[in-house]
Amino acid sequence: MQLSQPTPELPVPDVKAAQAYYRDHLGFEIAWYDAEGNIGAVAHGDCAIFFRQSDAPARPAVFWIFSEDVDTAHAACPARGALISTPIADTAWGMRQFTVADPYGNSFHIFHDL
Repeated sequence: MQLSQPTPELPVPDVKAAQAYYRDHLGFEIAWYDAEGNIGAVAHGDCAIFFRQSDAPARPAVFWIFSEDVDTAHAACPARGALISTPIADTAWGMRQFTVADPYGNSFHIFHDL
């Protein structure tokens, strides 16, 4: 059996609004939307995220996303209006990373191994 990277499905109150936020502030492309299923996706390179409409409160999730060039990724985020919740830094555990947050409380640690 061969597996690939997982694709998370995040509950959001409005799928189209979530897709627009990720497109406009984080540089993703809107991949698809299914109105009947209230589900849609965004993609950025090999990274894909699904959104499903949910009215129930959701516990925020934490993601680790590898970047070949973390400094370029970091520079692009403020220019797009993304919220950087932890500034870029080299860590004691051997990574260069920063963290962005979305409006739903989810955190994305963007990193590169040193």
